[in-house]
Amino acid sequence: MSWKQNIKVEIAGRPYPFKVDKEEDEQRLRRAGKLISEKLFQQKQRYGDKDVQDLLAILALQFAVKTIELEAKAGSTEQVDRLKQLDGQLDTFLRKCDDS
Repeated sequence: MSWKQNIKVEIAGRPYPFKVDKEEDEQRLRRAGKLISEKLFQQKQRYGDKDVQDLLAILALQFAVKTIELEAKAGSTEQVDRLKQLDGQLDTFLRKCDDS
C-alpha cells in the first residue's frame, strides 16, 4: 500500500492544499512553506509599506535567481567533470603513442 496524505501548507496567511505521495514530499513542502514564511517576514520588515503580493513577487524573483545560479553551478560542475574525463583519455592516448 502506498503512502498518500492530504496536507495544507500556509503561505502568507492562506492555507494551500496538497496531496503528497511520499513522506519526504510532505517534509519538503512543509519546509518550503516555512522558508517562504520566514523570507516573507524578513521582506515585511525591510519593505513594511509593500503589499503582500508585491513581497511574494520579490521572493519569487529571488528564488528564481537562486535556482538559475544553482543550475549554472551544477552545469559547470558537469563540464569540469567532462573536461577531466577528456583530459584522462588524452593522457592515455598520448602514453600509448609514446610507447609505440
